[in-house]
Amino acid sequence: MEMIREMLTGNASAAWGVRLADVDYIPTYPITPQTEIIETLSRWISDGFMDANFVSLDSEHSMITAAGAASATGVRVFTATSSQGLLYGFEMLYTVAGWRVPLVMVNVSRGLSAPITLEPDHNDILAARDSGFLQIHCETCQEVLDSILMAYRLAEDERVLLPIFVNMDGFHLSFTREPVNIPEIEDVRKFLPPYQPKHAFFKASQPMAQGLAVIGGSLYSYFKYQMHLASMKALDVYKEVSKEFEEIFGRSYNTIEGYMIDDAEYILVMSNSFSTLGKAAIEKAREKGIRAGLLRLRLLRPFPEADIKETLKGKKAVAVLDQNISVGKGGILYSEIAGALFNGKEMPLLLSFIGGLGGKNISPQEFEFIFDNMIKAGETGKVEAPRLLYTEGEWKDMERLKTIAGKKYNKNYNR
Repeated sequence: MEMIREMLTGNASAAWGVRLADVDYIPTYPITPQTEIIETLSRWISDGFMDANFVSLDSEHSMITAAGAASATGVRVFTATSSQGLLYGFEMLYTVAGWRVPLVMVNVSRGLSAPITLEPDHNDILAARDSGFLQIHCETCQEVLDSILMAYRLAEDERVLLPIFVNMDGFHLSFTREPVNIPEIEDVRKFLPPYQPKHAFFKASQPMAQGLAVIGGSLYSYFKYQMHLASMKALDVYKEVSKEFEEIFGRSYNTIEGYMIDDAEYILVMSNSFSTLGKAAIEKAREKGIRAGLLRLRLLRPFPEADIKETLKGKKAVAVLDQNISVGKGGILYSEIAGALFNGKEMPLLLSFIGGLGGKNISPQEFEFIFDNMIKAGETGKVEAPRLLYTEGEWKDMERLKTIAGKKYNKNYNR
């Protein structure tokens, strides 16, 4: 097959990544907005383009259980979900990670209910950040395809042996068509050869137990910390994998991406597809003479703390734009970056903004508001309290809806 360039959705790009990875087993359960991935894979298997076993399960819990169990027999496995589906299978995330099997799973981010929405934010995927799954977050359709290939190389490395999420935003990327280079299969095989399991596999002539009885705290601590060490080791392995990927395919993916960042004084931190809006805002800020740049978080687990500290060192101010909310605390990534920068030398002032919840648009005026606050903080040394991005027009629409519903504004309540 020769390399071709097609207009693909994020979901179709994910399906192409799975097809090129030559997976053996695909347990599934449909949920919007990821269903297009498994529909595409099902059609390709039915038409003879893929040689894989495709199974529909009765829930996401069963699906993740089947995926982990199959991966423990030594075959290459893929599955996908979104939002409430991820939460429904949440128990099994910790179990599968503890099995140390190299499952690759796509999550198509969607805000969690209630209230219900079909559009994206990142509370679903970030809820799984402590499970033991590694996490790669994508901005573009090309990145989705490439990241699935990289994820298998990373997960199957015997220094890592942990499952991996590849995350993309629902609707804003899952159903957006972009030009995507589909690699030649010969190049893919050089980069990602057939899986040769050494840790967990099924072989009749070599029986072995892969489960454990209930154990005490000292043994439990040992195994949990081994998972942590393997995840941290994945930082080094990721850079090896990324370098080899660039040598073969000519595209580079670091743990973080810097955009117009080298001479920047004010840095905006974002992740996933809304980073495209952030980059456009950076360009407009530059036209006004503001030395702004953007840092996009791509690898969130393991957390690339050293790369972030080195990039942000010496900057005047940094604004973390969280597309999530930890109710009762605030932005999740703000807290993680604050922890990474604490005790560092020449670290910048750190501001927190929450925006894009449930797929809410982030307008150019809201980005200007962020830059104004960073500049003010840089001049005064004072940092305002965390802010929710919400325009005056959106506030008036909300007031109008409340009036229709017979709800009156009470100034004694939080607005």
